[in-house]
Amino acid sequence: MSGLVNALVIVAVVAVVIVRQFRARQIGTDRRWWLLPVILGVVALREPGLLDAHHHTASALLLGVELVIGLVTGAGWAWTTRLWVESDGSVWSKSTKASGGVWVVGIALRVGLMALGAAVGVHQDSSALMLGLAATLLVRSGVLTWRAQSFTGTAGSAPAYGFGMARPARKERV
Repeated sequence: MSGLVNALVIVAVVAVVIVRQFRARQIGTDRRWWLLPVILGVVALREPGLLDAHHHTASALLLGVELVIGLVTGAGWAWTTRLWVESDGSVWSKSTKASGGVWVVGIALRVGLMALGAAVGVHQDSSALMLGLAATLLVRSGVLTWRAQSFTGTAGSAPAYGFGMARPARKERV
């Protein structure tokens, strides 16, 4: 895929994911929560320009930092997401303002990393950004699924982030 197509895929995935996460959603612990991140990762790894041919070490270092930023962003997003159990036993989630802050910091760090790479002359392909996004989504989904499983079946589990907050109105599905 070209860089433009990768950029459009990244923007579309981020927009869909962010919009969906700031609405109350039921978490199904038996879903394939790992599928979208794995697809994004495979698409990113198939690109030949993942590492700069002239600066292998520097581009590998920048890619490693990108992955660490992705992992930390995903974990921060998952731990700042509010979880609750409805009366029927289903677990629901909704991202909070703190989750939005995690996203803003993550994006700012990624922009800074790209600026650093450009300043030292390392060509960074959009596939590195896509791989970082895949890491973010994989960690976030995994931690949320793990947290949701701890809510089902255990009466004395620890309260979630935002436990004392008012519950959001549940939208009816058509």
